[in-house]
Amino acid sequence: MRKILLSVALMMASIALHATDADYQVVPLPQSIALQKGEAFVLDGTTSVLSLSPDEAMQRNVQFLKQYIRETTGITPEGTSKKGSVILLKLNNKIENDEGYVITVKTKTITIEGKTAAGVFYGIQTLRKSLPVEQAKYVSFPLAQIVDQPRFSYRGTMLDCARHYFKMDFIKEFIDMLALHNINTFHWHLTEDQGWRAQIDRYPKLTEVGSKRAQTVIGRNTGLYDDTPYGGYYTKDDMREVVKYAAERHITVIPEIDMPGHMLGALAAYPELGCTGGPYKVAESWGVFPDILCAGNPQTYEFVNNVLDEIVDIFPSKYIHIGGDESPRDRWKECPRCQAEIKKLGLKGSNGFSAEAQLQCYFMSQVAKHLAAKGRSIIGWDEILEGDVDKGTTVMSWRGTDGGFEAAKRGLDVIMSPTTYYYIDYYQTKDNRLTLIGGYLPTEKTYSYNPVPDDATPALKAHVKGVQANLWTEYIMGRDLAFYQLLPRVAALAETGWADNAKKNYGSFKEREAKLNMLYKHYDWKACQDIFTPEK
Repeated sequence: MRKILLSVALMMASIALHATDADYQVVPLPQSIALQKGEAFVLDGTTSVLSLSPDEAMQRNVQFLKQYIRETTGITPEGTSKKGSVILLKLNNKIENDEGYVITVKTKTITIEGKTAAGVFYGIQTLRKSLPVEQAKYVSFPLAQIVDQPRFSYRGTMLDCARHYFKMDFIKEFIDMLALHNINTFHWHLTEDQGWRAQIDRYPKLTEVGSKRAQTVIGRNTGLYDDTPYGGYYTKDDMREVVKYAAERHITVIPEIDMPGHMLGALAAYPELGCTGGPYKVAESWGVFPDILCAGNPQTYEFVNNVLDEIVDIFPSKYIHIGGDESPRDRWKECPRCQAEIKKLGLKGSNGFSAEAQLQCYFMSQVAKHLAAKGRSIIGWDEILEGDVDKGTTVMSWRGTDGGFEAAKRGLDVIMSPTTYYYIDYYQTKDNRLTLIGGYLPTEKTYSYNPVPDDATPALKAHVKGVQANLWTEYIMGRDLAFYQLLPRVAALAETGWADNAKKNYGSFKEREAKLNMLYKHYDWKACQDIFTPEK
């Protein structure tokens, strides 16, 4: 009987492990896919995955591709020579775009070429997503040439780890998800009224005090609380580990230390940095709070510079995000030190902006100069346009698109991140049983956005550097809900950031995304299934 059962099991396994075809219709859609006639390339256990380059990143790319093939199909390509079927990864400086790649599929070889290891990595992602998501004995790749490069150089997603803390395992999984979608920037929101999450050696109370709140409001500021202490922070080793993990996947981590507002976490730890001197406490509810850093206190500038010095030492990114959003200036109007600073600097209200708004611009410019001396540039939310702005500033336009238009008009670079398309903490279905922040942003609307219309001004065309989706986490408390909110809307953003607008088609996207959805399920990423139901 055992022999019969074993025979049946082997027969069933043989049926399950079958041949299947690769499909190059992936997300984001490559710029050019030219299918050719001829005998297909066959990937199986004897296939070699090689790079002749000694470059460490290229050798890592080899390992990534092997891993992805094994994860998706169960095939382990164990070949070691150029004989037989070979997938060859190559650097080619004739490719113009740093993130561009060319995949050439012939009967015996698949070649993935890029100007840089990053370009090769994106070619790997396309090959990976073309694989069937099932156990297979071998996979046939139709002969083809795929020539591809991104539309925008900045393709980002922001994760708010300040309102709710996410463990390191999730951060890495989040980065893996970004890599799958050709996202090259992880904007890491680390500080908030509700918690300071970054270890700073010079100011230990930031994590000893500022990372912990006594309790958290239940629901949408109901006035009811859970009576449960909440906290968590990332050590310097944690943050360096995240930077390395992301860099290996060609993703830049941009940290955000939000200032001068959203600083109750810091003020609770160091009350002398506020206008009133406190006492302050780490916020237990959501919203915008009147207590912000005192811009008339020299200690504030010393604090900010010291914090950023330690941040810069951890994060090698060109950009450091310094917030600038939702900073009520009521305390500054009443603060003798802030008013003295306004008088000393000769700041006056002009162009519809108050003297206090100009003080915030001065504050931000001082921070920008400090970072510029270290070879870094700042990004700020579009409120930083409420006054004069340093020319080296990049503006993240979130309150709609007007901030982006205004920034470009002033000669400033722009990342488009409008609430109306890219705030993925909003509801994506009309079923509102979940408690979320509100709003309605279905995947189709996220997909429909064109950051630079054909009739855009030359300034807008020159200065829009890319797009970013934002996941704020007032109501996002864990892994499953985070992935539910992220997917498939990150895929919609990814296609806008990568493919030319003329090539976008929502019907086609849904078909291609349905296949990618199988990979989400494989990784247990619980994506919203709304667009995959027949009636949608």
